[in-house]
Amino acid sequence: MRLDGRQQSGNVEDRRGRRVKGASMGIGGLIVVGLITWLMGGNPLDVLRQGGGAIVTQQAAQEEPYTPTAEEEEMATFAKVILKGTEDAWTEIFAKYGKTYTPPRMVLYTDAVQSGCGGASSQVGPFYCSADQTLYIDLSFFNQMKTQLGAGGDFAYAYVIAHEVGHHVQNLLGTLDKAHARMAQVSKTEANAISVRLELQADYYAGMWAHYDDARFGSLEPGDIEEGINAAHAIGDDKLQMEAQGYVVPDAFNHGTSKQRMAWLYKGYREGTLEGGDTFSLPDPSI
Repeated sequence: MRLDGRQQSGNVEDRRGRRVKGASMGIGGLIVVGLITWLMGGNPLDVLRQGGGAIVTQQAAQEEPYTPTAEEEEMATFAKVILKGTEDAWTEIFAKYGKTYTPPRMVLYTDAVQSGCGGASSQVGPFYCSADQTLYIDLSFFNQMKTQLGAGGDFAYAYVIAHEVGHHVQNLLGTLDKAHARMAQVSKTEANAISVRLELQADYYAGMWAHYDDARFGSLEPGDIEEGINAAHAIGDDKLQMEAQGYVVPDAFNHGTSKQRMAWLYKGYREGTLEGGDTFSLPDPSI
């Protein structure tokens, strides 16, 4: 991506180095909890409802000396630039629809964090909390994407941030509350199906951001979209389940298949309209 000279967002709180003491983590296996819940979005407590357990009970927090590496500082700057790009894009998009965009905050943290939705370990991956309208990211996740998923690249990392911002857009538009209310009233299988539609829509919104960001700044370079599509493929429910347990359980999908995630991300980039991201009116969100 071409990002030289770009502005950074001021809506970022740096909590790196604030270690959580006496944390209790009920983790049902790193692969299952860590991989399948990555890019969950929404309330991190949904991880518990969906069978995970990487939620942290915080007993005390303490500020400790923390010196980030040069690579981590570079990623922190990158995250701030991408967040600013989402602010510019969604402000423009909302204005086109006669709406006002209120940007989310971003919190950078290390290992564990206290959010408006409760305490969470970094093993839940980047998440968005609607209670405080904030994105939470442990920057080490991007290295995990590269080394564990084979999904590295600057646009792939930007896609992660833009996906979480997509959940914020859903929150502002009222989609998130309606979906979560409905999920609380139906079976787990039906709730998972609703979650898939939420996640695919957030993928579409990430593609929308790329559409507007590239139009405004000429930010995309050859291979960038392919990086994003590769990342979307790497985090499909079918692929993660197969790697984690050797078989696939479609009723347990809560993000969408690799094919679906790739398709909706690219559709958002190609179309760039809110109407094109309606994953809820389709009988089947496959495209």
